[in-house]
Parts: sequence; structure tokens; C-alpha cells
Amino acid sequence: MPLSTLGQPVYAAKADLFRSLGHPARIRILELLVEGEQPVSDLLVEIGIEPSTLSQHLAVMKRIGLVESSRKGNAVTYSLADESVEQFLLAARTVLAATLSKALLALEELDGPTS
Repeated sequence: MPLSTLGQPVYAAKADLFRSLGHPARIRILELLVEGEQPVSDLLVEIGIEPSTLSQHLAVMKRIGLVESSRKGNAVTYSLADESVEQFLLAARTVLAATLSKALLALEELDGPTS
């Protein structure tokens, strides 16, 4: 956990965490890092965004404590800061699936037979 969140109430730290995940590219980066550490060059190829934009996204996630970096020669490599990030992504997928399932059921009820 970053030092900046230590004096905050837990709900405020959670809000910071969720804000840091507020871009699809960041979620995709984390999904790729679940597979293992990745050099920035590989992330650029996989995500297809500008290097400066990728750098900004990585900096946000590093600041909040989701990812960490290491230098190997000229290459910078990123990895998940903790394996719980993978569990967090799986939990988000589960919540999303449940929410979408409920929405589909509600739509089916709307489209149901009228008498």
C-alpha cells in the first residue's frame, strides 16, 4: 500500500484504488501481467497505445501499489505487486457476470409475452 493511503480511512483508500482502475487500458495491462512479468515493449505491442500513454497508465498503477517495475539492462519490466491483484480481477469478473445476468433477465421480462 502506498504511504499516501496510510492516513486515509479505508473507504477513501478503496476509492483511490478504484479510480486507478478507471481506464480500460489499465485493466488490460493488469490482465497481461497476470500471465507473468512483461517488458514495456511487449505491453506496447499487446495494447497498441502510444509509449507515453502506456507510461502514464503504468505510473498510476505503480503509485497505487498494483504493479512494480524492475530494470533488466535497457528494458523495464513490470509485474503485479501482489498475487491478490489477480484475485481482485477475478472477483470483478464475477460481479460483472452477475450484474449482466440480472440485466439480461430484466430485459427478457420486458420483452416477454403481453396479454
